[in-house]
Amino acid sequence: MLKSLGLAALSVTSPQLLATQSSGIYVSQMDHLLGTSLDLKIAASHYGAAKKAEASLLAEVKRLSQILGTYHPSTEFNQWMVSQGEFKSVSHDLFQVLQQFDTWKEKTGGLINASAEEIAQVWKSASAQNQLPKDENIQAAVNLAQQKHWEINEAEQSIARTSQAALRLHSFAKSYVMQKAADVALATEGVHGIVLNVGGDIIVQGNGMDQISIKDPRNFAENAAPYAQILVENKAVATSGDYQRGFEINKQWFSHVMNPLTGQPASEIISATVVHPDAVTAGALSTAFQVMSPEQSQQLASSISDTDYLILTKSGEEYTSPNWSNLLASNAPNVRPSSLSTNILMVNQKDKMWTDKQELQIKFELANFEGRFRRPFVAVWVEDENHKPIRRIALWFNKPRWLPDLRSWYAAQRESAIDIASLASATRSPGEYTLVWDGKDDAGQFVKQGKYTVYIEAAREHGTYQLMKQEMNFNGKDQKQTLSGNEEVTGASLNYVAK
Repeated sequence: MLKSLGLAALSVTSPQLLATQSSGIYVSQMDHLLGTSLDLKIAASHYGAAKKAEASLLAEVKRLSQILGTYHPSTEFNQWMVSQGEFKSVSHDLFQVLQQFDTWKEKTGGLINASAEEIAQVWKSASAQNQLPKDENIQAAVNLAQQKHWEINEAEQSIARTSQAALRLHSFAKSYVMQKAADVALATEGVHGIVLNVGGDIIVQGNGMDQISIKDPRNFAENAAPYAQILVENKAVATSGDYQRGFEINKQWFSHVMNPLTGQPASEIISATVVHPDAVTAGALSTAFQVMSPEQSQQLASSISDTDYLILTKSGEEYTSPNWSNLLASNAPNVRPSSLSTNILMVNQKDKMWTDKQELQIKFELANFEGRFRRPFVAVWVEDENHKPIRRIALWFNKPRWLPDLRSWYAAQRESAIDIASLASATRSPGEYTLVWDGKDDAGQFVKQGKYTVYIEAAREHGTYQLMKQEMNFNGKDQKQTLSGNEEVTGASLNYVAK
């Protein structure tokens, strides 16, 4: 029997995942790990095996965070950082990461650099003043970044720090931790496969595949249609891009990814996705491709076997590896894609239907509170005039056993089964969010124009329960509705546009 106890037994986005050997797919979601959210799918023969694999994975993440982390002074990395010019014995993991940094710095001609933070700080400081950084400040940061930051003594597994530059291991260490943690979980008896998603970087390991969606960098809506969907088996997927991370100066947007050779933010590449059997390789390449020219990226990728990539430029060009098309889910006719429903909405041909020229934009802001607090669970969906749910738009939660706290959403699902894992994602921090409804039902069919009600529901542990709803007549004419805020959702708006 499938249980729902923190590690939830739920249907998954891809029914292909280990379907031949597993007796269950278990899903878990957590916040505040490795500085971001962590989503986990485990294919296991029984619940106990999945729970043990989850515990092993989290223990490995914690162990490595205490070695490689940069946010707490007690980590091994930060303890090593206070030394200067002295060879200090370090753990195998810290030795491996710094050694691999050197390897990738050489492979990328200096673009992988642990001190790129020096340059980022110059730009962040200038951004706070809403002005461009001075050339001399940029050049000083570049000169510091180009210094040799450490010397390695392989025979004694010791490393000496040789510069005063601020060093951060960032995504490079995250990829290393992900790979180690996934290996530990997969080694658990009774576990057949694992899908680990840490802040959008993903590892798929085991006897099966998973369908991975690649975010469209030009569409900031949380639930926007993906740019592409690929099928991945025993590989890692890493994506580097703007994705709303960066800063604004004089109404101009700058990427958070810095070129340590020039001191300038990445400007031409808006997204770089790399697929490779090794997570560190995928992560390093996706970061380097952000600041390389497409031609340089293609040349480097061709020198590293089993590397696939998708590079998107600011001007709208697309560059892909020769094998990329073979990864696309749309080019795999023998693999049945998952769906939320097999029902097809039957309508009168005289009814006016939604088209791809219409869209509803749902914007809302999650409230911020003083001190430590739980993030709310949030559900957003659309019902027709008969109060039948016809489109589930978003479901944000971290523990499935608390889903009944979303009372209206939970009640609305009783007569219509829902594939939770294909819709759900981690809880969100305070701030503004945008979702879109394209006028399709859960089966992917356009609905008829007419009256529908949009629901926004929020429930927070040790907080309040709130339900917002607004009926609108979607008749092909632009219109906008503003919803009053509450303790959990400070405000919301519905903007129906004919594009």
